[in-house]
Amino acid sequence: MIDFLDKLDRRWIFLAMGLSVLIPILMKLQFPETATAQSQAVFEEIEKLKEGDPVLMAWDWDPASAGELEPMAKSFVLHCASKKLKMYFLAIYPLGNQMADNDIADVIKVDFPDLKYGEDYVNLGYKPGYEGVIKVIVNNLRELYPTDSRGTNLDQIPMCRNVNSVQDMKLIINVSSGYPGIKEWVQYASTPYKHKFKLVGGCTGVQASLMYPYIPQQLAGQLGAIKGAAEYESLVTEKYDPDSKREIYKEGRRRMGPQLIAHMLMIGLIILGNIVYFAQRSRGAA
Repeated sequence: MIDFLDKLDRRWIFLAMGLSVLIPILMKLQFPETATAQSQAVFEEIEKLKEGDPVLMAWDWDPASAGELEPMAKSFVLHCASKKLKMYFLAIYPLGNQMADNDIADVIKVDFPDLKYGEDYVNLGYKPGYEGVIKVIVNNLRELYPTDSRGTNLDQIPMCRNVNSVQDMKLIINVSSGYPGIKEWVQYASTPYKHKFKLVGGCTGVQASLMYPYIPQQLAGQLGAIKGAAEYESLVTEKYDPDSKREIYKEGRRRMGPQLIAHMLMIGLIILGNIVYFAQRSRGAA
C-alpha cells in the first residue's frame, strides 16, 4: 500500500481536488454555521441600533472580490433594512458605487419595496481621493458630497438635510477589498472619533489578519472572507428571514461547502503524505 501511494500519479490528486470543489457546487451543499466571536460582535453592534438610526454603508470593493464579499454585503443590507435603519451608501473605491447599486436593487427594491429612496436609503456615489476623502467627510460631508449619485442636491433629499458629517452617523459599516478600505476607515475615522460612532466591517481573507490589532477598540467587529460572511449570514437570516427561498441569502453558506470539502481533502492528503514519508524512512533505517 505504501509503495502504491508513493508512486501514485499526481494527476489523480488533481482530479480528487477538482471533484471536491465541483460536486459540492453542483449539489449546492450547505453546512450549519456556528458564529464566532467576531461575527457575533458585528451582528450585535447592528442589533443595538434603533429604527431610524443613521448608518454609513461604505462599499469599498469590486467584482474581483465578489466571491468573498458579496454575501456579507447583501447580508448587511438585509440586516439594516429589516431594522429600518437609515442607510447612507458611499464609496472611495472606484467600483464601489456600482456594487452599492447592485445590492440596493437585489435586496431593498425586491424585499423592501416600502422603503423609499431619499427617505430610507440614499447612494451618495464614489469620490476619488483615497483616504483623503475620509479625512474631509469625517468633518464635512457636503464639501465632497454636495449631491447624491444621481446629481440631486443633498438639501433636496429628506434624509440628508440634517447630516453634515460622518460624525452624525451611529455606525459605519465598511466592506473592503483592498486599498483604500477598512484600514483607512480605522485610521482616519474610528480612531480619532471613536467616541462618536462605532465601526464594523468585512474584508477579504488576506486583509483580515492585518486588522486584528484594532479589535475591539477602533474596530468593534470584523467578518473575515467567506467564512465570516457565512456565519453572519446565518445570524441575520435566522432572525429576520428564516423561511426565505431566495438564493442570494444563502450564498455565503453555499460557497463554504466547496471550501470545507476541499480543505478536508487537503488535510487528509497532508496526513497521508506524512504517513508515506515516515513509513519509507523507517524502512530505510531497517
